Amino acid sequence: MPERVPSDHPSVTTSRAKLERSGGTRRPCLRLPEAVSVDEGDVVRLVLDGDERHAVVTRDSSGLVVRSAHDNRRMARERDGENRLVEWAEAVGRSPGDAVEVDEVVAGTLYGVRVPGGRAVYSATEPPRDSLSDIAESLGSGDTGGD
Repeated sequence: MPERVPSDHPSVTTSRAKLERSGGTRRPCLRLPEAVSVDEGDVVRLVLDGDERHAVVTRDSSGLVVRSAHDNRRMARERDGENRLVEWAEAVGRSPGDAVEVDEVVAGTLYGVRVPGGRAVYSATEPPRDSLSDIAESLGSGDTGGD
């Protein structure tokens, strides 16, 4: 069962970030602070007002950015469906140039975005410790443990 972790918990690292204009559009994107533990191409879970979404981290000439958030990993990779980051920004009255706070709940995996001064509670789950290939190898080893 996931652990409930508030944004002001000592295990959560909070960094100030900024919404910026995405390319030549007026739609906001999230400029990630240098403190977050992600790389270009990572698909992360992004919590917006309690709703967990998925986002692909990209890089531009200024650093790491999230251009959109989607309902699942496939939609995030394909940029399919509604952009939940834009919906969230509109709902909370944020636009390009405005500050937001990014909470690193599980490094490299789970992040929350909120209005500065606001508080959020996250369902923190750790990523799997073994790769899928390690699990498959252990299951396919042929060792049944008996004679």
